[in-house]
Amino acid sequence: MGNLIKAEFRKTLSLNLWWALAIPAFIAALVFALSWGNTTNDFNDFLGSSDAADLAALLGVEVGSMPVGLLALGRGINIGVFFAVLFGVSALAGEYTRQTISTTFLTAPNRGAALSAKMITYIVWGLLYGLLVVVAASIGTVITVDSNGLPSAGQWLGIASSGLLAAVLGTLFGIGLGAVWNSVTGPTVLLCLWMLLVENVLVIVGFFAAELDWLGGILPNGALNGIVGSVGAEAFGAVGSELGEGLNQIDWELQWGMQFFAGAPGAFSWWASALVFFAWTMLFFGAGWASNQNRDIT
Repeated sequence: MGNLIKAEFRKTLSLNLWWALAIPAFIAALVFALSWGNTTNDFNDFLGSSDAADLAALLGVEVGSMPVGLLALGRGINIGVFFAVLFGVSALAGEYTRQTISTTFLTAPNRGAALSAKMITYIVWGLLYGLLVVVAASIGTVITVDSNGLPSAGQWLGIASSGLLAAVLGTLFGIGLGAVWNSVTGPTVLLCLWMLLVENVLVIVGFFAAELDWLGGILPNGALNGIVGSVGAEAFGAVGSELGEGLNQIDWELQWGMQFFAGAPGAFSWWASALVFFAWTMLFFGAGWASNQNRDIT
């Protein structure tokens, strides 16, 4: 198994894909954190003075002391994690395109061992991508957010850890989708359309439908974003907190709005979002694993 894992790393490092996606992941996370941090810095203008005052009162802090940096961090990390998903798509599907999968399966003791080595390898790659985007988003947040709006060490550690988890699951999700489709182009186009357009439209429509305001919590992109975004939303009492009940007494739209600003509209707590997306990941990863046990490699 050790030799198979080494071979997988060498194979990946010999290609340009890992850094071709890592560079835009870093830039995107940095730019989104910069822009979101600059926007949320004046929370009164960002949310509205009355809503900001209500939130501050519930949290027992001054408006200027709320950890708005979590919003910038969450948004930056989430956009960066999307590139980890795209990287995962190419992990197995790209080998069929380049026909390197034949050598992989023929030299391994069995296909199960080869696929296990790939899974372990890309868990590590997911962690590396997660670390990259967390650093980028942190830099952007520190640059733009005032010191009194920066998250505490515990809050930063929580959202950074959730970012690493999201990147790992996102990479495995991409591997599964690419393995099922057996193509790089198809699932890449589908992901871009679904995650960046279609699902966001469905979530917004669900919000106006009121009874479907939870839709973002169960769809794949919403659940993935919720792993990170819910940490920020929880800090504002908008999800996974007893303060959420207080917000409901003021205005349920405010609660959903804070989830949206945190990058997790309709999401549940971070761990529930992680479980939902883990189920999506296992669905596609399991299907990809099964389909590649007997797939023709000639």
